[in-house]
Amino acid sequence: MGNTFGHLFRLTTYGESHGPAIGGIIDGCPAGLSLDMDSIQHDLDRRRPGQSSIVTQRKESDQVAFLSGIFEGKTTGTPIGFQIQNDNPKSKDYDHIKDTYRPSHADFVYDKKYGDRDYRGGGRSSARETACRVVAGAIAKQLLSEVSIQAFVTQAGDISLEKNWESLDLSKAENNPVRCPDPDTAQAMEAHIKEVRKEGDTIGGVITCVIKNLPIGLGEPVFDKLHAQLGKAMLSINAVKGFEFGSGFAGTRMRGSDHNDAFNPDGSTQTNFSGGIQGGISNGMDIYFNVAFKPVATILQEYDTIDKAGNNVKAQGKGRHDPCVVPRAVPIVEAMAALVLADFMLLNRTSRI
Repeated sequence: MGNTFGHLFRLTTYGESHGPAIGGIIDGCPAGLSLDMDSIQHDLDRRRPGQSSIVTQRKESDQVAFLSGIFEGKTTGTPIGFQIQNDNPKSKDYDHIKDTYRPSHADFVYDKKYGDRDYRGGGRSSARETACRVVAGAIAKQLLSEVSIQAFVTQAGDISLEKNWESLDLSKAENNPVRCPDPDTAQAMEAHIKEVRKEGDTIGGVITCVIKNLPIGLGEPVFDKLHAQLGKAMLSINAVKGFEFGSGFAGTRMRGSDHNDAFNPDGSTQTNFSGGIQGGISNGMDIYFNVAFKPVATILQEYDTIDKAGNNVKAQGKGRHDPCVVPRAVPIVEAMAALVLADFMLLNRTSRI
């Protein structure tokens, strides 16, 4: 039913935005992995609502409680169950859309597919579900202890990072609420988001992710190519509208003689237009990709729409919403990348038995 992600390292999530809790079950995590619980909570805090003035002000502690699969700080090899309480839902903020469809939301299609829907915050279609992915991704990161996964914002609305990210200290992305590694660009992005918020509107943006120290050989031929699974993972995140890796669409304007990555004697390449993946398999070079997020669909302006009976009506967003989702989506992108890589790492082990 589309609630499970992965083959060997598998995550199943449950819960709705305004239900009692959300949570998940991680199956396939090897036994004996010592877990840094503070690191898991840190990633959740990076995604948590209410963390700055440019995100939704819903106040959720997002404290994760592990219910199974961990004993004395180590994984046991059995399913890891966890839960996050919903502490601060304000369901009355959504009473006005009980019989109304919000444009570019899942309201209409949920009604048509299931014959009913939980209209409180979008129910199961809410991005609050992604907190569960962050928990699982944080554990996957610890399984991939030698691998570095760093995501950061390179565009917010029409403001883009003009500098080459390879020349920047990417760790500085965490020094500002926008999570852009260049302080000047981050300041401009933050001002732009605040301006759009005052207008009751929203903007989208782009998150870039860089993966370093990944071994050669992850990924399977044909249908389960590494970049195909990364693309699926990113496109499963709420509000994502595009994915490109390596040279992406810019590569279409190049000639093959310029685009080909010439080899060094040790098997590394002089350029990396392939984005660290060739033939669907990691080649040892850095993997990098971009993820495009649309403007948040909930706007605090009056808009035209329809109700369940097909009548033309006017509506307006209420409550607490992100004017731009990309700052809080950074740890989600990292988490989904980690889930893909952990799965392929385990698959690679089985293929060599």
